[in-house]
Amino acid sequence: MRTLISNIGCLAGITADNNVRRGDSLRAMDMLHNAWLLIEDGFIADFSRHETSIPPNADITIDARNAYVLPSWCDSHTHLVFATSREEEFVDKIRGLSYADIAAKGGGILNSAGKLSLASEEELVESATQRLNEVALLGTGAIEIKSGYGLSVEGELKMLRVIQRLKRESKLTIKSTFLGAHAFPPDYKNDHEGYISMLIDELLPVIANEQLADFIDVFCETGFFSPEETERVCLAGIRHGLKPKIHANQLNLSGGVETGVKVGALSVDHLETMDQHAINCLANSATIGTMLPTAAYFLRMNFQPARQLIDANCAIALASDYNPGSSPSGNMNQVVSMACIQLKMLPEEAINAATINGACAMDVQEIVGSIAPGKKANLIITKQIPSLAYLPYAFGSNLIDKVLLEGEIVLP
Repeated sequence: MRTLISNIGCLAGITADNNVRRGDSLRAMDMLHNAWLLIEDGFIADFSRHETSIPPNADITIDARNAYVLPSWCDSHTHLVFATSREEEFVDKIRGLSYADIAAKGGGILNSAGKLSLASEEELVESATQRLNEVALLGTGAIEIKSGYGLSVEGELKMLRVIQRLKRESKLTIKSTFLGAHAFPPDYKNDHEGYISMLIDELLPVIANEQLADFIDVFCETGFFSPEETERVCLAGIRHGLKPKIHANQLNLSGGVETGVKVGALSVDHLETMDQHAINCLANSATIGTMLPTAAYFLRMNFQPARQLIDANCAIALASDYNPGSSPSGNMNQVVSMACIQLKMLPEEAINAATINGACAMDVQEIVGSIAPGKKANLIITKQIPSLAYLPYAFGSNLIDKVLLEGEIVLP
C-alpha cells in the first residue's frame, strides 16, 4: 500500500541522525517547505519538494492543505494502566494537603494499588485501550507504560501482562517498564528488605522469562526507596536484561540523578528539585533527563530548570507522566506548550524533546521520533497554522487535523 501526503506546507523534524539532541543541537529543526511525503506499507519511503520533483503515484492521497507535518509525539514516561481515577485526592490538594500528607493517609500510590487489585485483566485492558486511543488522537505515536500499581507478585504481573497485550493489539509503539519499586506496600512498611527480595528473587525471574518488560524503574525519593536500595534493584534488573530508568529528584534532592548516572540509566525522570551538582552529574553522562511539567503543574511544585539543564549540555526529553494521581492527562500538546511557557524552552527545543529525544528515552529512535526513510509513518498533520511556534502558542486550541499510525489515519 502506497500513501502520498501532498501539498505539505512544511515538513518538520527531518533527520536521519538518531543521536539524542543536547545543547545548541536541541533547537535545530530541519524543515522542508512545499513538500510531499510517500508512505509504503506503513513506513516512510521518500519525501521531496514539489518544485524539484513530481510526486509519485500512490493508492491513497492525503491532501495536507498547506499545513505542517511532524513526527508524532514520543511520550517516554506514563502510568497509563490504572483501575480508576483519584479526583477525591485532587480535592484534598485544593484543601491544602500535600503529596506526602495524602500518601500518609493511604492515598497516592497505595490508593491506586488497592483499586487495581480489585480490577480484572480484561477491565484494565479495556480502560487502558480507551486511554491509548485518546492520546493517539492527540498525536502520540510512541509511549512507555509502567507497572507499579500492583505492589505484589500477582498485581505487578497482571499489569505487565496487560501492557504486553496492549503492545500486541495497538498500532502505537509501546515500551514496558517494571516499576515494582514504586512504594512499599503496607505489609512491608517496616520490612524493606523483604519487599526488595521479593522483587528481585520472585518477580524479576518471571518477568525475564516471559519477556514482560523492557526497562526497570525505581522511585528514588525520601520516604520511598533510598539511593542504595535503588541501585540494588536496578543492578538486579540489569542482570535480567532490563535497562534502568529512575524516578529522580521529584520532591527532594533524593540522589536519584547521581544513582541513575552511576548505574547507566537510560533516563532519570521528574527533576523538579535540582542543584548544581545534580545538573553537572547529568551533563557529564549519557543519561537523558526527562522532564514532566504537567506533574509539576498539577502538584503546584516548582517547574524543572530546563534552561539550566540545556545550557549545561544535558540531554533532555519531555513526557506526560500520565497517571491518576499527579498528572491525569496524556496530552503531549499541552506538555510542549507548558515547556515553552513555564520552562522557557524554545518551540523547536520542546518539539525535539517530545519527539526524537523522547524516542531516545525509550530506545526506539531507530523506528520513530523523526521524519526519515525507513521509520514508521507515525505522523501529525496539523490544521493550517502560520508557524511552528503557533503550536505551543495557541495552547487552548486543537491544532491537529489528522494523526497517522503506521501510515493509517487514526479515527475517533
